[in-house]
Amino acid sequence: MAVTCSGPCYITKMFAGLVIYMLQIQIASSVMIAKSRHHNTFYKRSPMIQANQTSCALFIGTWVYDDTYPVYQSSACSIIDPEFNCQMFGRPDTDYLKYRWKPVNCELPRFDGEEFLIKMRGKNIMFVGDSLGRNQWESLICMISASVPRSPTQFIRGDPFSSFKFIEYGVAVQFYRAPYLVDIDLVQGKRILKLEDMSKNGGAWKNADVLSFNTGHWWTHKGSLQGWDYMEAEGQLYQDMERLVALERGLRTWAKWVDANVDKSKTRVFFQSISPTHYNPSEWSAGATSVAKSCYGEKTPMSGTAYPGAYPGQMKVLDAVIRNMSNPAYILDITMLSAMRKDAHPSIYSGDLSPEQRANPDHSADCSHWCLPGLPDTWNQLFYTALFYQ
Repeated sequence: MAVTCSGPCYITKMFAGLVIYMLQIQIASSVMIAKSRHHNTFYKRSPMIQANQTSCALFIGTWVYDDTYPVYQSSACSIIDPEFNCQMFGRPDTDYLKYRWKPVNCELPRFDGEEFLIKMRGKNIMFVGDSLGRNQWESLICMISASVPRSPTQFIRGDPFSSFKFIEYGVAVQFYRAPYLVDIDLVQGKRILKLEDMSKNGGAWKNADVLSFNTGHWWTHKGSLQGWDYMEAEGQLYQDMERLVALERGLRTWAKWVDANVDKSKTRVFFQSISPTHYNPSEWSAGATSVAKSCYGEKTPMSGTAYPGAYPGQMKVLDAVIRNMSNPAYILDITMLSAMRKDAHPSIYSGDLSPEQRANPDHSADCSHWCLPGLPDTWNQLFYTALFYQ
């Protein structure tokens, strides 16, 4: 099964090519963060299209209602974390489960879990990153399991490493928790974020046949959510620095590690782009007068081609770093298509919340992660397409 053009191919290809050309002009005119480290110039801008595109513009398109979705039910996939299991925790609507991503000039192949296992027989796929990576990891396991419900499996959940194995195929789908990708060392009770070292984490990734990385959200956390006490760079300790500068240094360490340690003839390397949040209704409702700060009550995707709100500054850093790699990772550019899905977050259905918490979504709604089944299933359909059909 291949990715096929629909409609008059010469027209759709010309349209996609024009869109890609215009967006590439925007990329070429951007200034790398390394040249302006003490000043944030990451303004609202259009989503970028990566050089890994073919004539099928996978990441430009629309959401189409499709009653044949989802491909699995949460009740049939026991590995879903409570924070992602919206149906279990009482979400009353189901339309958010029914949307299919339609690229502008092609049709995506429908995900086939058994085909995935056959093509990946004897191999291991590892997701490395934060809880958004775990969101995608659990989604992929559920999608595959729906195709082979009686196939024997083995599940090991740990921290930082977890693994789900489809035994008869010898396929392991793994997750390694590393929110910053680079190492964190404990020194005299203080957590040191090593911006130029990932030797401890990286040792666990070397034998994977497919690597999918993500990072971004943890770099902006402050206060009680901050995951470190000091940053270390060039032998110096810092109490803080501009967060996009820190991200850029960490990503360059990751890029050097990949270039030095990954044999691209044997291992496929992906990087999932920044997953957007939806805490500001004014970003998708121009006339909004509400002071709400959550995605609670949202039931339909957005439409249109303009990015809602401020485009994530982390994307400019990621793009610059990956373009300078000797063997660039494939960017799974889920940012724009995910930004359209204000309806797909757990909101107040992210676990066993108290009645008081549910009554106050501005303080308790999760508008960062995504329900399962839900949007990460589309990430994996795109991952599947890029892995086998491009």
